[in-house]
Amino acid sequence: MRDIRKVMQGLKPALLMVVVQIAFASVNVLYKLAISDGMSVRVLTAYRLIFAAASTLTLALIFERKNIPKLTWRVIFMSFFCGLFGGSLFQNLYFESLALISATFASAVYNLIPAVTFILAVSCGFERLNLQKAAGKAKVFGTITGIGGAMMLTFLKGVEINICTFHVNLLHKKGLTGTLNGDSGSKLLGIFCGLGSCFSFALWLIIQAKMSKEYPSHHSSTALMSIMGAIQATGFALCIEKDWSQWRLGWSIRLLTAAYSGIVASGLMVIVIAWCVNMKGPLYASVFNPLMLVLVAVAGSLMLDESLYIGSVIGAVLIMVGLYMVLWGKSKETKKATHLLVSSEIEVVVASMTVDDHDNSSDLSNNNNIS
Repeated sequence: MRDIRKVMQGLKPALLMVVVQIAFASVNVLYKLAISDGMSVRVLTAYRLIFAAASTLTLALIFERKNIPKLTWRVIFMSFFCGLFGGSLFQNLYFESLALISATFASAVYNLIPAVTFILAVSCGFERLNLQKAAGKAKVFGTITGIGGAMMLTFLKGVEINICTFHVNLLHKKGLTGTLNGDSGSKLLGIFCGLGSCFSFALWLIIQAKMSKEYPSHHSSTALMSIMGAIQATGFALCIEKDWSQWRLGWSIRLLTAAYSGIVASGLMVIVIAWCVNMKGPLYASVFNPLMLVLVAVAGSLMLDESLYIGSVIGAVLIMVGLYMVLWGKSKETKKATHLLVSSEIEVVVASMTVDDHDNSSDLSNNNNIS
Protein backbone atom coordinates (compact mmCIF):
# COMPACT_ATOMS: atom_id res chain seq x y z
CA MET A 1 0.00 0.00 0.00
CA ARG A 2 2.86 2.33 0.83
CA ASP A 3 4.50 1.58 -2.53
CA ILE A 4 1.28 2.39 -4.41
CA ARG A 5 0.97 5.66 -2.51
CA LYS A 6 4.58 6.49 -3.34
CA VAL A 7 4.03 5.79 -7.04
CA MET A 8 0.87 7.92 -7.11
CA GLN A 9 2.71 10.74 -5.36
CA GLY A 10 5.39 10.60 -8.05
CA LEU A 11 2.76 10.65 -10.81
CA LYS A 12 0.86 13.56 -9.23
CA PRO A 13 2.55 16.38 -11.25
CA ALA A 14 2.04 14.54 -14.55
CA LEU A 15 -1.61 13.73 -13.81
CA LEU A 16 -2.30 17.32 -12.77
CA MET A 17 -0.73 18.67 -15.98
CA VAL A 18 -2.93 16.31 -18.02
CA VAL A 19 -5.97 17.74 -16.20
CA VAL A 20 -4.69 21.22 -17.07
CA GLN A 21 -4.56 20.38 -20.78
CA ILE A 22 -8.08 18.90 -20.65
CA ALA A 23 -9.34 22.15 -19.12
CA PHE A 24 -7.50 24.24 -21.74
CA ALA A 25 -8.91 22.09 -24.56
CA SER A 26 -12.41 22.71 -23.20
CA VAL A 27 -11.69 26.45 -23.20
CA ASN A 28 -10.74 26.29 -26.88
CA VAL A 29 -14.11 24.72 -27.72
CA LEU A 30 -15.94 27.38 -25.69
CA TYR A 31 -13.90 30.17 -27.31
CA LYS A 32 -14.95 28.87 -30.74
CA LEU A 33 -18.59 29.08 -29.68
CA ALA A 34 -18.25 32.57 -28.16
CA ILE A 35 -16.38 33.99 -31.17
CA SER A 36 -18.92 32.43 -33.55
CA ASP A 37 -21.58 34.23 -31.48
CA GLY A 38 -19.87 37.53 -32.38
CA MET A 39 -18.10 38.30 -29.09
CA SER A 40 -14.94 40.40 -29.16
CA VAL A 41 -11.79 38.49 -28.21
CA ARG A 42 -10.43 41.49 -26.28
CA VAL A 43 -13.58 41.81 -24.17
CA LEU A 44 -13.67 38.05 -23.61
CA THR A 45 -10.04 38.11 -22.44
CA ALA A 46 -10.80 40.97 -20.04
CA TYR A 47 -13.81 39.15 -18.56
CA ARG A 48 -11.80 35.94 -18.33
CA LEU A 49 -9.09 37.57 -16.23
CA ILE A 50 -11.66 39.42 -14.10
CA PHE A 51 -13.33 36.12 -13.21
CA ALA A 52 -9.87 34.61 -12.60
CA ALA A 53 -8.89 37.46 -10.24
CA ALA A 54 -12.11 37.14 -8.24
CA SER A 55 -11.82 33.34 -7.87
CA THR A 56 -8.11 33.18 -7.06
CA LEU A 57 -8.32 36.06 -4.56
CA THR A 58 -11.13 34.22 -2.78
CA LEU A 59 -9.07 31.02 -2.63
CA ALA A 60 -6.03 32.93 -1.35
CA LEU A 61 -8.08 34.51 1.45
CA ILE A 62 -9.52 31.12 2.42
CA PHE A 63 -6.36 29.00 2.38
CA GLU A 64 -3.46 31.42 2.95
CA ARG A 65 -4.76 34.36 4.95
CA LYS A 66 -2.82 33.28 8.07
CA ASN A 67 0.54 32.53 6.42
CA ILE A 68 0.87 34.89 3.47
CA PRO A 69 4.57 35.70 2.86
CA LYS A 70 5.79 39.28 3.01
CA LEU A 71 4.76 41.21 -0.09
CA THR A 72 7.77 43.08 -1.46
CA TRP A 73 8.13 45.45 -4.39
CA ARG A 74 10.16 42.77 -6.20
CA VAL A 75 7.25 40.30 -5.88
CA ILE A 76 4.77 42.93 -7.12
CA PHE A 77 7.10 43.67 -10.03
CA MET A 78 7.29 39.98 -10.99
CA SER A 79 3.53 39.54 -10.59
CA PHE A 80 3.00 42.43 -13.01
CA PHE A 81 5.06 40.67 -15.67
CA CYS A 82 3.42 37.30 -14.88
CA GLY A 83 0.05 38.93 -15.49
CA LEU A 84 1.37 40.49 -18.68
CA PHE A 85 3.18 37.53 -20.26
CA GLY A 86 0.99 34.73 -18.89
CA GLY A 87 -2.35 36.54 -19.05
CA SER A 88 -3.30 39.68 -20.94
CA LEU A 89 -0.54 39.84 -23.58
CA PHE A 90 -0.42 36.12 -24.32
CA GLN A 91 -4.18 35.69 -24.71
CA ASN A 92 -4.66 38.82 -26.82
CA LEU A 93 -1.75 37.92 -29.13
CA TYR A 94 -2.77 34.28 -29.45
CA PHE A 95 -6.40 34.92 -30.35
CA GLU A 96 -5.48 37.89 -32.53
CA SER A 97 -3.28 35.61 -34.64
CA LEU A 98 -6.13 33.10 -34.72
CA ALA A 99 -8.45 35.81 -36.03
CA LEU A 100 -6.02 37.30 -38.58
CA ILE A 101 -4.76 34.03 -40.11
CA SER A 102 -6.33 30.76 -39.01
CA ALA A 103 -6.85 28.44 -36.08
CA THR A 104 -4.40 26.00 -37.72
CA PHE A 105 -1.56 28.50 -37.61
CA ALA A 106 -2.33 29.57 -34.04
CA SER A 107 -2.40 25.94 -32.85
CA ALA A 108 0.89 25.17 -34.62
CA VAL A 109 2.64 28.20 -33.12
CA TYR A 110 1.28 27.33 -29.66
CA ASN A 111 3.11 24.02 -29.85
CA LEU A 112 6.44 25.81 -30.32
CA ILE A 113 6.24 26.83 -26.64
CA PRO A 114 8.20 23.79 -25.32
CA ALA A 115 11.12 24.53 -27.68
CA VAL A 116 11.17 28.24 -26.81
CA THR A 117 10.84 27.43 -23.10
CA PHE A 118 13.69 24.94 -23.32
CA ILE A 119 15.94 27.53 -25.01
CA LEU A 120 15.03 30.22 -22.46
CA ALA A 121 15.34 27.79 -19.54
CA VAL A 122 18.84 26.78 -20.67
CA SER A 123 19.76 30.45 -21.13
CA CYS A 124 18.47 31.36 -17.66
CA GLY A 125 20.08 28.37 -15.94
CA PHE A 126 16.89 26.46 -15.05
CA GLU A 127 17.84 23.58 -17.35
CA ARG A 128 21.16 22.09 -18.41
CA LEU A 129 21.80 21.06 -22.00
CA ASN A 130 24.20 18.29 -20.99
CA LEU A 131 24.27 16.45 -24.34
CA GLN A 132 26.97 14.09 -23.04
CA LYS A 133 24.40 12.34 -20.84
CA ALA A 134 21.45 10.22 -21.95
CA ALA A 135 19.02 12.35 -19.92
CA GLY A 136 20.10 15.55 -21.68
CA LYS A 137 19.82 13.93 -25.12
CA ALA A 138 16.36 12.60 -24.22
CA LYS A 139 15.11 16.08 -23.29
CA VAL A 140 16.43 17.64 -26.51
CA PHE A 141 15.21 14.90 -28.87
CA GLY A 142 11.94 14.57 -26.95
CA THR A 143 11.24 18.28 -27.37
CA ILE A 144 12.02 18.10 -31.10
CA THR A 145 9.90 14.96 -31.53
CA GLY A 146 6.94 16.52 -29.71
CA ILE A 147 7.07 19.67 -31.84
CA GLY A 148 7.39 17.63 -35.02
CA GLY A 149 4.39 15.54 -34.01
CA ALA A 150 2.37 18.67 -33.28
CA MET A 151 3.22 20.11 -36.69
CA MET A 152 2.34 16.82 -38.39
CA LEU A 153 -0.96 16.65 -36.51
CA THR A 154 -1.76 20.20 -37.63
CA PHE A 155 -0.66 20.18 -41.27
CA LEU A 156 -0.53 16.55 -42.50
CA LYS A 157 -3.86 15.00 -43.47
CA GLY A 158 -3.55 11.81 -45.48
CA VAL A 159 -6.32 9.21 -45.44
CA GLU A 160 -9.49 10.14 -43.56
CA ILE A 161 -10.42 7.89 -40.62
CA ASN A 162 -14.13 7.28 -40.17
CA ILE A 163 -15.00 6.74 -36.52
CA CYS A 164 -18.26 6.78 -34.61
CA THR A 165 -19.41 10.32 -33.75
CA PHE A 166 -22.15 11.78 -31.62
CA HIS A 167 -23.50 13.61 -34.70
CA VAL A 168 -23.42 16.89 -32.81
CA ASN A 169 -22.24 20.06 -34.54
CA LEU A 170 -21.97 22.77 -31.90
CA LEU A 171 -21.05 25.35 -34.56
CA HIS A 172 -24.18 24.87 -36.66
CA LYS A 173 -25.32 28.47 -36.17
CA LYS A 174 -22.40 30.20 -37.80
CA GLY A 175 -19.27 29.08 -39.60
CA LEU A 176 -16.25 29.69 -37.45
CA THR A 177 -13.95 30.13 -40.43
CA GLY A 178 -15.75 33.15 -41.69
CA THR A 179 -15.67 34.79 -38.28
CA LEU A 180 -12.01 34.19 -37.73
CA ASN A 181 -10.82 35.14 -41.16
CA GLY A 182 -13.01 38.20 -41.63
CA ASP A 183 -9.99 40.46 -41.07
CA SER A 184 -7.44 38.46 -43.11
CA GLY A 185 -5.80 41.41 -44.86
CA SER A 186 -2.85 41.67 -42.46
CA LYS A 187 -1.34 38.17 -42.37
CA LEU A 188 2.13 39.44 -41.52
CA LEU A 189 0.76 41.03 -38.35
CA GLY A 190 -0.93 37.75 -37.52
CA ILE A 191 2.37 35.88 -37.89
CA PHE A 192 4.12 38.26 -35.51
CA CYS A 193 1.20 38.00 -33.06
CA GLY A 194 1.42 34.20 -33.10
CA LEU A 195 5.17 34.16 -32.54
CA GLY A 196 4.80 36.85 -29.89
CA SER A 197 2.23 34.77 -27.99
CA CYS A 198 4.64 31.82 -28.04
CA PHE A 199 7.51 33.83 -26.56
CA SER A 200 5.12 35.52 -24.11
CA PHE A 201 3.96 32.22 -22.61
CA ALA A 202 7.50 30.86 -22.43
CA LEU A 203 8.67 34.03 -20.64
CA TRP A 204 5.82 33.63 -18.15
CA LEU A 205 6.96 30.10 -17.27
CA ILE A 206 10.50 31.38 -16.66
CA ILE A 207 9.35 34.32 -14.51
CA GLN A 208 6.89 32.05 -12.68
CA ALA A 209 9.75 29.72 -11.74
CA LYS A 210 11.60 32.64 -10.13
CA MET A 211 8.48 33.97 -8.43
CA SER A 212 7.63 30.54 -6.98
CA LYS A 213 10.98 30.52 -5.18
CA GLU A 214 10.63 34.02 -3.73
CA TYR A 215 6.89 33.86 -3.09
CA PRO A 216 5.96 30.16 -2.57
CA SER A 217 2.26 30.76 -1.75
CA HIS A 218 0.71 29.61 -5.02
CA HIS A 219 -2.83 30.84 -4.33
CA SER A 220 -1.63 34.33 -3.45
CA SER A 221 0.86 34.55 -6.33
CA THR A 222 -1.82 33.43 -8.80
CA ALA A 223 -4.23 36.00 -7.37
CA LEU A 224 -1.63 38.75 -7.82
CA MET A 225 -0.98 37.63 -11.38
CA SER A 226 -4.70 37.50 -12.21
CA ILE A 227 -5.35 40.95 -10.73
CA MET A 228 -2.49 42.45 -12.74
CA GLY A 229 -3.63 40.69 -15.90
CA ALA A 230 -7.25 41.78 -15.38
CA ILE A 231 -6.24 45.44 -15.00
CA GLN A 232 -4.06 45.26 -18.12
CA ALA A 233 -6.60 43.40 -20.28
CA THR A 234 -9.53 45.58 -19.18
CA GLY A 235 -7.61 48.78 -19.88
CA PHE A 236 -6.58 47.49 -23.30
CA ALA A 237 -10.12 46.39 -24.19
CA LEU A 238 -11.60 49.74 -23.10
CA CYS A 239 -9.13 51.59 -25.31
CA ILE A 240 -9.66 49.39 -28.39
CA GLU A 241 -13.28 48.21 -28.23
CA LYS A 242 -15.73 51.08 -28.79
CA ASP A 243 -18.89 48.98 -29.05
CA TRP A 244 -20.36 48.92 -25.53
CA SER A 245 -22.80 46.15 -26.46
CA GLN A 246 -19.81 43.78 -26.51
CA TRP A 247 -19.58 44.07 -22.72
CA ARG A 248 -23.10 42.66 -22.27
CA LEU A 249 -22.82 38.99 -21.32
CA GLY A 250 -26.39 37.88 -20.57
CA TRP A 251 -27.33 34.27 -19.88
CA SER A 252 -25.58 32.90 -22.96
CA ILE A 253 -22.49 31.13 -24.19
CA ARG A 254 -20.58 34.37 -23.56
CA LEU A 255 -21.14 34.20 -19.81
CA LEU A 256 -20.34 30.47 -19.72
CA THR A 257 -17.10 30.97 -21.67
CA ALA A 258 -15.96 33.94 -19.59
CA ALA A 259 -16.78 32.27 -16.26
CA TYR A 260 -15.36 28.83 -17.10
CA SER A 261 -12.19 30.11 -18.77
CA GLY A 262 -11.62 32.58 -15.92
CA ILE A 263 -12.43 30.47 -12.87
CA VAL A 264 -11.16 27.09 -14.12
CA ALA A 265 -8.50 27.76 -16.79
CA SER A 266 -6.98 31.08 -15.65
CA GLY A 267 -7.74 30.44 -11.97
CA LEU A 268 -7.52 26.88 -10.69
CA MET A 269 -5.36 25.57 -13.53
CA VAL A 270 -2.82 28.40 -13.19
CA ILE A 271 -2.47 27.48 -9.50
CA VAL A 272 -1.75 23.90 -10.58
CA ILE A 273 0.78 25.07 -13.19
CA ALA A 274 2.52 27.29 -10.61
CA TRP A 275 2.78 24.31 -8.25
CA CYS A 276 4.16 22.04 -10.99
CA VAL A 277 6.67 24.70 -12.11
CA ASN A 278 7.87 24.98 -8.53
CA MET A 279 8.16 21.18 -8.22
CA LYS A 280 9.54 20.21 -11.64
CA GLY A 281 10.63 23.38 -13.44
CA PRO A 282 9.29 25.39 -16.39
CA LEU A 283 10.26 22.86 -19.09
CA TYR A 284 8.28 20.08 -17.40
CA ALA A 285 5.13 22.21 -17.45
CA SER A 286 5.57 23.28 -21.08
CA VAL A 287 6.02 19.80 -22.60
CA PHE A 288 2.39 18.97 -21.82
CA ASN A 289 1.10 21.77 -24.10
CA PRO A 290 0.97 19.59 -27.28
CA LEU A 291 -1.48 17.27 -25.51
CA MET A 292 -4.13 19.97 -25.87
CA LEU A 293 -3.91 19.70 -29.65
CA VAL A 294 -4.48 15.94 -29.42
CA LEU A 295 -7.50 16.43 -27.16
CA VAL A 296 -8.97 19.11 -29.41
CA ALA A 297 -8.52 16.89 -32.48
CA VAL A 298 -10.32 13.99 -30.78
CA ALA A 299 -13.10 16.22 -29.40
CA GLY A 300 -13.55 17.86 -32.80
CA SER A 301 -13.91 14.49 -34.48
CA LEU A 302 -16.40 13.18 -31.93
CA MET A 303 -18.55 16.24 -31.20
CA LEU A 304 -17.83 19.04 -33.68
CA ASP A 305 -18.30 16.95 -36.83
CA GLU A 306 -14.68 17.49 -37.90
CA SER A 307 -12.65 14.98 -39.90
CA LEU A 308 -9.84 12.89 -38.39
CA TYR A 309 -6.94 11.89 -40.63
CA ILE A 310 -4.08 9.40 -40.45
CA GLY A 311 -1.62 12.31 -40.16
CA SER A 312 -3.37 13.40 -36.99
CA VAL A 313 -2.95 9.93 -35.47
CA ILE A 314 0.77 9.78 -36.39
CA GLY A 315 1.29 13.25 -35.00
CA ALA A 316 -0.46 12.31 -31.75
CA VAL A 317 1.79 9.25 -31.38
CA LEU A 318 4.91 11.37 -31.93
CA ILE A 319 3.68 13.86 -29.33
CA MET A 320 3.28 11.05 -26.79
CA VAL A 321 6.74 9.65 -27.61
CA GLY A 322 8.34 13.08 -27.28
CA LEU A 323 6.54 13.70 -24.01
CA TYR A 324 7.73 10.38 -22.60
CA MET A 325 11.33 11.11 -23.64
CA VAL A 326 11.35 14.48 -21.88
CA LEU A 327 9.72 13.08 -18.74
CA TRP A 328 12.21 10.20 -18.71
CA GLY A 329 15.13 12.63 -19.00
CA LYS A 330 13.73 14.81 -16.20
CA SER A 331 13.17 11.79 -13.95
CA LYS A 332 16.74 10.57 -14.52
CA GLU A 333 18.15 13.98 -13.63
CA THR A 334 15.92 14.20 -10.55
CA LYS A 335 16.99 10.75 -9.34
CA LYS A 336 20.65 11.63 -9.90
CA ALA A 337 20.31 14.92 -8.02
CA THR A 338 18.50 13.18 -5.15
CA HIS A 339 21.18 10.46 -5.03
CA LEU A 340 23.97 13.07 -4.92
CA LEU A 341 22.16 14.98 -2.16
CA VAL A 342 21.67 11.85 -0.06
CA SER A 343 25.30 10.81 -0.64
CA SER A 344 26.59 14.22 0.44
CA GLU A 345 24.43 14.12 3.58
CA ILE A 346 25.74 10.65 4.44
CA GLU A 347 29.32 11.82 3.93
CA VAL A 348 28.70 14.80 6.23
CA VAL A 349 27.21 12.55 8.91
CA VAL A 350 30.06 10.03 8.63
CA ALA A 351 32.64 12.82 8.77
CA SER A 352 31.02 14.36 11.85
CA MET A 353 30.87 10.94 13.55
CA THR A 354 34.55 10.38 12.75
CA VAL A 355 35.45 13.74 14.24
CA ASP A 356 33.38 13.00 17.37
CA ASP A 357 35.01 9.57 17.76
CA HIS A 358 38.44 11.15 17.36
CA ASP A 359 37.62 13.76 19.98
CA ASN A 360 36.30 11.13 22.38
CA SER A 361 39.40 8.98 21.95
CA SER A 362 41.57 12.04 22.56
CA ASP A 363 39.65 12.83 25.75
CA LEU A 364 40.04 9.26 26.98
CA SER A 365 43.77 9.27 26.29
CA ASN A 366 44.15 12.57 28.12
CA ASN A 367 42.22 11.24 31.11
CA ASN A 368 44.40 8.14 31.21
CA ASN A 369 47.54 10.27 31.12
CA ILE A 370 46.24 12.40 33.96
CA SER A 371 45.38 9.40 36.06
